[in-house]
Amino acid sequence: MRDDEILTRISSLVSEEHELRTRLSAGEVTSDEERARIDQLENALDQCWDLLRQRRARRRAGEDPDNAAPRPADEVENYRQ
Repeated sequence: MRDDEILTRISSLVSEEHELRTRLSAGEVTSDEERARIDQLENALDQCWDLLRQRRARRRAGEDPDNAAPRPADEVENYRQ
């Protein structure tokens, strides 16, 4: 996945998160449904940001960014910047 594709995916996930919160406010989804999906979205976002950071670090080090690979959600969960 290229950087621009990762950024597009991040934008899509954030948009879905905002839409989900709007639907919760409108009573279209339950808080349990919202929480479950938000957890999934947060994990996917963590993985996308991690992959993007890996690609950028490889590029700065003169390495091929295409050798970066997504890490499991439990590995990147709760990373602090």
